[in-house]
Amino acid sequence: MESILHGIILAFGLILPLGVQNVFVFSQGATQPHLFQALPATITASLCDTLLILLAVFGVSAIVLQFEWLRLILMTIGIFFLLFMGYTIWKAEPTKSETNKALTIRQQILFALSVSLLNPHAILDTVGVIGTSALKYAGTEQVFFTIACITVSWIWFFGLTLAGMGMKKLDGKGGVINIFNKCSALFIWGTAIHLMDGLL
Repeated sequence: MESILHGIILAFGLILPLGVQNVFVFSQGATQPHLFQALPATITASLCDTLLILLAVFGVSAIVLQFEWLRLILMTIGIFFLLFMGYTIWKAEPTKSETNKALTIRQQILFALSVSLLNPHAILDTVGVIGTSALKYAGTEQVFFTIACITVSWIWFFGLTLAGMGMKKLDGKGGVINIFNKCSALFIWGTAIHLMDGLL
């Protein structure tokens, strides 16, 4: 029971702060015409988090991040993806007509992968916090801890998507969502600049 509660609290603590991944998933709920069309981003982000948590618990990612050249490559690719994604979200418009300018399934999956797996800060947070916390447990307790972290991640991303859909229904004309998209794009560009600063 302790390991489950620890996993839930820890995962919420990591996932709650406003980050690029959260902003992106929420924006897809708000800009896609139907819930089903926003699921590629939600599921991809959840699967990526699941992968990162598993890697953190088993320590594989900690070994990978010891290679400086790999970290530099990840950061460089991540910066370009974030710049492009910010531009795409800035231009995206929520529509209820046939001319839907929301992101395609391919774009959603690609962007969700980039904000999840090409953000060194997110990887380091997962490894540093969840990975080291998992060392406290062994055997079944470690399994329960891991499952708790993963479950919180899935619930959170689906909740964000639903919240985005709810916001869209309250905002019939799409004015608030357009403002949110612009703010999201600025936030994403800001993250790219922050990564660039770390790279230089």
